[in-house]
Amino acid sequence: MTGPGTSHDLMTGQSMPALEARLVPRDVLEVSGADAVSYLQGQCSQDVAGLAEGASAEALLLSPQGKVDAWVRCTRTGPEAFVLDTEAGQGPAVVARLERFRLRTKVEIRPMAWRCLALRGSVDVAALPVPPGSPGGPAVVAALSWPGRSGLDLLGPAPDGDSELTGWLPAGAVLVGAEAWEAARIAAGIPAVGAEVTGATIPAEVGLVERTVSFTKGCYTGQELVARLDARGSKVARRLCGLVVEGAEVPPVGAAVWTADGDHEVGPVTSSAWSAGRSGPVALAVLHRRVEPPTPVVIRWSAADGAACQAVAEARPLPLAP
Repeated sequence: MTGPGTSHDLMTGQSMPALEARLVPRDVLEVSGADAVSYLQGQCSQDVAGLAEGASAEALLLSPQGKVDAWVRCTRTGPEAFVLDTEAGQGPAVVARLERFRLRTKVEIRPMAWRCLALRGSVDVAALPVPPGSPGGPAVVAALSWPGRSGLDLLGPAPDGDSELTGWLPAGAVLVGAEAWEAARIAAGIPAVGAEVTGATIPAEVGLVERTVSFTKGCYTGQELVARLDARGSKVARRLCGLVVEGAEVPPVGAAVWTADGDHEVGPVTSSAWSAGRSGPVALAVLHRRVEPPTPVVIRWSAADGAACQAVAEARPLPLAP
């Protein structure tokens, strides 16, 4: 049974707060100008021209070879204005990528000192204590869906004296720590830039195509590879998998994943965390296609003192089921 203010987590099977909140670092920039719509439409994998004002969509900025230069959320804030937000530290790369193809386009790209309060669970815009767009309230409210867990991301300049955005917290929201938030992301199978998503990543490898790609819009940079792989059933050499690890030790990022027979190294751990709901570690890894989840694997790494460490795990499809 779940008590008042709790819900049943579809990924861990555990009782948990009905509404979780965390201040999530994000880099934010504005793209505006007479050519903003046509420019972003030609750069983004998503149909941003079709966005209504206030609506958001996730999109990729791809290299001409179809690999991920950046993963952004694009929110239309006016007829000729958009706000793009991405993971902390990635803003300069997004600006550099957009500037690379801008040429003489009438577009201004401007970083913004905004913050993001992420809410996961049952929440409605009407329940926010400060209405969006009002003085001191969030400028952008973006609906977001993780497998098994929906929510909202609130973005805007922090009100004076409230750098933690506590004034935006709805009633009943519970602030959670970094490791619990990371474990939830891992269980949902949401990749992170700099971890699962790098400049060498093909979108189909990490499950980003459905979230970020429109197959009905016009051409955009990097489209050819995405379309070709989709036509071939998205058959790629590597796939993002979840790992449920036996024992109490959380394997570090970079630990090597091997087939259970020890014959083949199939990829590195890209994210890991302790899951309180599972009472054990969970992880993500982009693994060679010879690994067909669910299947046992072995994780190996060296401790700080040089000692060899090993853990048994099971590679599973994402999201991680209870």
